[in-house]
Amino acid sequence: MAKAEETYSWVEVESYVPSRTSGLHGKVHIRPCEGQGYPTDLHVECSKKLSKDYPVGTRFRIRAKLTDREGSGDFLYSYFGWKFEVLD
Repeated sequence: MAKAEETYSWVEVESYVPSRTSGLHGKVHIRPCEGQGYPTDLHVECSKKLSKDYPVGTRFRIRAKLTDREGSGDFLYSYFGWKFEVLD
């Protein structure tokens, strides 16, 4: 169930290879960068371009909001068609 009270905001995220991939799809994943109030182990659903078209460790700025799915916990969601910024 979506969290209706949450709004979209700019979040810095980075690509990484998780130590455990049980239950995950693909080798490279996206997580929030430290210091933004989100745990760094929070999953991010966004454009696959971030994990496929750039080297692991690349940082990005995306518009995302905290949401959840019944039975699977919180995650950050960003519409896959939105533009994103690649950070230095």
